[in-house]
Amino acid sequence: MLDAILLEQQRVPGIPVITEPFRATGRAMAESWGVADFPVVETLHPIAGLSQAELEQRADALAEHVLAALLDPRRPER
Repeated sequence: MLDAILLEQQRVPGIPVITEPFRATGRAMAESWGVADFPVVETLHPIAGLSQAELEQRADALAEHVLAALLDPRRPER
């Protein structure tokens, strides 16, 4: 979450991809940095232990969600 926030501060688009167990932590981080509504994309947990092919399949499934998040009007202004 913080990486995406810091990227956005440098005018580089960033969308965090998290798994459900990290939702509350991510929201708390965004709130503490003043961007409580920062768009986030979630994927199934866990991702550790997935093969390269499984990770690529997961990434492909998330691509449309990441694009939608990049176009979300709640993102910080640049």
